[in-house]
Amino acid sequence: MSRKLPHHPTRLDQKQRLSQESWKVFQIMAEFVQGYETLASIEPAVSVFGSARFDEDNPWYELTVEIGEKLSDAGFAVISGGGPGIMEAANRGAQAGGAPSVGLNIALPHEQQDNPYQDVSLHFQHFFARKVMFVKYASAYVIVPGGFGTLDEMAEILTLVQTGKTRRIPIILVGSSFWEGLIAWFRDRLLAEKTINESDMELFTLCDTADEAIDAIFDFYRNRGVTATEEEQEKLLDL
Repeated sequence: MSRKLPHHPTRLDQKQRLSQESWKVFQIMAEFVQGYETLASIEPAVSVFGSARFDEDNPWYELTVEIGEKLSDAGFAVISGGGPGIMEAANRGAQAGGAPSVGLNIALPHEQQDNPYQDVSLHFQHFFARKVMFVKYASAYVIVPGGFGTLDEMAEILTLVQTGKTRRIPIILVGSSFWEGLIAWFRDRLLAEKTINESDMELFTLCDTADEAIDAIFDFYRNRGVTATEEEQEKLLDL
């Protein structure tokens, strides 16, 4: 059977596509500007991640509500992805507390529907713009069990901190029973193959309760301010 490459676009097709992509830059710029202007006043904040597929009867959902409320009562705004599941639980807990509940919503074909527990809501078309907002204003990351999206966010913050592209912040993995296999793989494969350093294993903290998560954040900031220093703010400009 003969093989043939698919039809290549004509020069006119390419011109039209380039024009569409060029105009797309303005939409991307608008998402960044709106995000910066809206979130600049919410610090200190904690970004919370986890599965969109857990309902309110799930133990991880219940634990996340507790975490969100305790963070909020402690003075942290709580940032989630704005959708259902763990995102909803984080916003729900935060709204019951004293600090703002923030949702960074994104348009997706499936799963994403804005939860009703948001004091501040932003809507994104682009994952990368949304990711910057999660990192830029976060004094800590709390990562509850989840799927590919949760793993993506975890890998993102670990990479940014490891490479010095963002400031060092607490990265809390909630649920030792869920994460222990992945952590063992980090040690047995990544560390053994020297693709990470021993110090990289100290970038995250494993917790099982809401109080442990809050304590880990306060322990980290015991001898320094929660918000970014001037030097760290300069670093965050280059995210």
